[in-house]
Amino acid sequence: MQQKTQAARRSPYIFLAIGFVLVFEGMVYAQGGTVSQPGAGSRRNYSLTGDLRVDDAAADASQKAAVYDVILYTRGNDVFSRQRVGNGSRYRFNNIFNGDYYLAVEFDGSEIARMPILISANSSDDIRQDLELKWKARPVGGVAGVVNAADAYNRTSEAKSLYQKASQEIAAKNFSQATQTLRAVVAADPKDFPAWSDLGMVYFLQKDLDAAENSYQGAITAKPDHVSALVSLGRVRIAKKNNEGAIEPLEAALKADPKSASANYFLGEAYLALKKGSKAVGYLNAALAIDPIGMADAHLRLGSLYNLAGYKDRAAAEYEQFIAKKPDYPERKKLEEYIQANKPKVDAPKP
Repeated sequence: MQQKTQAARRSPYIFLAIGFVLVFEGMVYAQGGTVSQPGAGSRRNYSLTGDLRVDDAAADASQKAAVYDVILYTRGNDVFSRQRVGNGSRYRFNNIFNGDYYLAVEFDGSEIARMPILISANSSDDIRQDLELKWKARPVGGVAGVVNAADAYNRTSEAKSLYQKASQEIAAKNFSQATQTLRAVVAADPKDFPAWSDLGMVYFLQKDLDAAENSYQGAITAKPDHVSALVSLGRVRIAKKNNEGAIEPLEAALKADPKSASANYFLGEAYLALKKGSKAVGYLNAALAIDPIGMADAHLRLGSLYNLAGYKDRAAAEYEQFIAKKPDYPERKKLEEYIQANKPKVDAPKP
């Protein structure tokens, strides 16, 4: 095993109204190199591991037993894998492709932190990234522009015990049992929107799209502006080829969070499937404006649209931008050939 990669050192503090201060040990650059497309890299034997440490000195007794979701996303915001861990526990993601990802932390269904992870084809096999969080008293009146305290959910002691049990079952990939446990949680309290969202996620992992859709709808009924559930509902409907039905929750997600790159991207996908290219273009470009690297796949979608419409020069421009962001893309040669054949020619200056 090669020596573990060392993360670049920096400590930005993100203050969250639910009471967290996050300290990340910087962005992971896995021995430099270029970045490849997640899920399509040339190697798939990497592991990403680290300890989750929470300073809970300022937390009350009920918060000291909190569990957290550590989630590895592709830059297209697809969940590669997720684990539930407690304070002082270790997360570990195995069998990862080289590529670029996001590592996120959620608490009670709300994302509280996210950082980029870059893994090149020549990186070490075992990559270490510890996560440090700290409970901090919420300022009076809250803080604008951060996660709202309403996104944390207060449960009875019995419901809290069941929710923690479901967390352990999900971490063990015992999804069928986690389904039953989460169903008991929402049956006791139909307003528990994080539990509804978790239930939707578990059903989705089991490819039960109808049950996933119903569960995300339950989360939205309990909390109509829950952006994660709204985007997830839209994605489930796209997977079910109900593209028309996907538009309503995705538009609601965008209304709740106008800076949601995922909501913009999937609205673009839905409108493309509905053959409404002019609308799709606007949303895909908005996704790129918000997250130019994470939403780089939108260039491929735009390029395909322009190619079908006969605007090959525009398609070439989109493909050129894409490979600039994703230089290790497996089909790069084909894109370069297309660009060479269709890029506008620049006339040589006259003598």
